[in-house]
Amino acid sequence: MDSLTMDFPKGLETAVSTTRSEFEAQVRLMAALKMFELGKLSSGKAARLAGMSRVAFFEMCGRYQVPVVNYSPEELEQDVNALKSSS
Repeated sequence: MDSLTMDFPKGLETAVSTTRSEFEAQVRLMAALKMFELGKLSSGKAARLAGMSRVAFFEMCGRYQVPVVNYSPEELEQDVNALKSSS
């Protein structure tokens, strides 16, 4: 696995009431959630970036109100119409 080094202000982890390892995990999770939300990462890759299973990642999506399905209104309407016509 590759690594990424990031500079941040000294004491930031204390300012957000976490340990350094908790802060690092939260930064990875937030990056994974946002990249997944923007469609830049699949749920599997986002979960790996966050260091958790897909199930746990989906639970975090719920906690942080990140939709796990990104249908456009048009796609949703097409699917609903297809379901209606197949009944």
